[in-house]
Amino acid sequence: MKRLFDFVVALLGLMVLSPLMFVLCLLVWLQDRHSPFYIANRMGRGEKPYRMVKLRSMVIRADANKVDSTANNDPRITTLGHFIRRLKLDEIPQLWNVLKGEMSFVGPRPNVKRETDLYTREEKRLLSVRPGITDISSIVFSDEGAILEGKPDPDLAYNQLIRPWKSRLGLLYIEHQSVALDIRLIVLTLVSAASRPSALRSLARVVNDLNGGPDLVRVAARQTPLEPAPPPGADHVVQARVVAN
Repeated sequence: MKRLFDFVVALLGLMVLSPLMFVLCLLVWLQDRHSPFYIANRMGRGEKPYRMVKLRSMVIRADANKVDSTANNDPRITTLGHFIRRLKLDEIPQLWNVLKGEMSFVGPRPNVKRETDLYTREEKRLLSVRPGITDISSIVFSDEGAILEGKPDPDLAYNQLIRPWKSRLGLLYIEHQSVALDIRLIVLTLVSAASRPSALRSLARVVNDLNGGPDLVRVAARQTPLEPAPPPGADHVVQARVVAN
């Protein structure tokens, strides 16, 4: 049922949004006369790599510096890119990945191999399902760029402040995944674009209904500052970023 839902909605989405995509692609291309798409290598279900398609919001070869986490003040983001990222329009081409079966509408957000190599055994469970365009953590951390803004090492800040909670929320989703929950999270993703506080309040109730525990409910509500925490299955906070060869 989940795969059928993904396929049908992705097909309809591509048909309906194709005029908007044409305009966005033209605007991105006019900036620098380069491809409007960014093809990113990501780790999918079963730790199999795949090529995720996004609308390009950064300069060409932005990933050459090996920095995976992006703050709002990252100089690699183009002027148009700030607008595209703010409205999450760069995610639209991922409907193609959903149609192909590489992604789902709802599931843990995909990551690069450098980051999945750092996963604990518990976090590896995030790679047992198709990655998604949105999930609980996508709404909770839709301000990821603002969280990382001003941090001297965005990747380290990501691993200390965001990854532990994102992984816990992803594992909570895996334990309770269903088409009904997917529809609920898709609706809240759309609500978040109009009113993030309203979406977060509803999302905190969803996490509570899923027995996520008081810590996850608090993080989902985002009413208190984020604190460093160890990733699931680890007993210490990440102190340094280790890059796999």
